[in-house]
Amino acid sequence: MNKPDYKNWIPKWMLYAYCAGALLSLVLLIVFALALHGIAKIILVIVALLAFLACAVAGGWSMFAYNRFSYNGKRQLSKSIIEGTAEYVSIPDGGKALDIGCGSGALTVAVAKRNPNAEIIGCDRWTKEYSDFSKLLCKENARAEGLENVKFQKGDATTLPFEDETFDAVFSNYVYHNVAGADKQALLLETLRTLKKGGTFAIHDLMGKKRYGDMEAFCQKLRDMGYEKVEMLDTTDKFMTKGEAKLMLLADSTLLYGRK
Repeated sequence: MNKPDYKNWIPKWMLYAYCAGALLSLVLLIVFALALHGIAKIILVIVALLAFLACAVAGGWSMFAYNRFSYNGKRQLSKSIIEGTAEYVSIPDGGKALDIGCGSGALTVAVAKRNPNAEIIGCDRWTKEYSDFSKLLCKENARAEGLENVKFQKGDATTLPFEDETFDAVFSNYVYHNVAGADKQALLLETLRTLKKGGTFAIHDLMGKKRYGDMEAFCQKLRDMGYEKVEMLDTTDKFMTKGEAKLMLLADSTLLYGRK
């Protein structure tokens, strides 16, 4: 593998599904319009038309987002976000850090490049929903980047396979909002459980109140627990433009960072 391949945050199966849905609903629309009569025709034609419009709009947005996020495209929005998050990860020489939900290894690699004298571990479930991502892909990307200070292993953000206070830094990018049904603040505490005293953390995600609850109260809770520094940064005009944040459905993008 000569060049790294970090894939795309918009999975290809989504593009194919919307295209197939639009095509199928268009065919049904034509069939209903030509073969049926009366009230049944009107109802089914309207349903097919609405389905076609929904799939066409969703498919068009997915294609647009796919191109914006692509590492090979002109904008490379994913790279901007990854590099921006990596800037907030500080690891001492000889230290050890954890990337939760590493996907294709992009953030793991970005942090490893900035901290060549630290060991970086990337963990992920690598589920079928994101079948383009895998442990093998992560290892190949790290090899293509010429890195030797990275490792990858399977792990679940809800119950991390690491002891308390294992790492000098923990970090993540757009992961926890994908964990359906989980208490997002509980996920954050599970991550911070593995952080050493004096270690740093940088968690970037969609931290709107509907997903995460009262994050100001959570930050104060961490301070009351003895954390030296806890801050929240709105990244919708830092890692991207506000217009991009709205178009890409990233309007709640927030970086939670600080020191234990």
